[in-house]
Amino acid sequence: MQATAYTYDPDTRSGQVLLDDGTPVPFDAPAFDAGGLRLLRPGQRVRIEVEGPQDSPRITLVTLQTF
Repeated sequence: MQATAYTYDPDTRSGQVLLDDGTPVPFDAPAFDAGGLRLLRPGQRVRIEVEGPQDSPRITLVTLQTF
């Protein structure tokens, strides 16, 4: 699934992404660390993996979108 980085706090390594429909979804440090990233800037296109119900997904991985 693709999303756009919305917020990122380098101290906690957590933040939010915006899904393509504009829904903000938070991610935590383990999801950020799983992607091997060092930094994330708002507006960057990312690939995410989620689990859980569609109305309240939990992000398990955040990494950069590559084409």
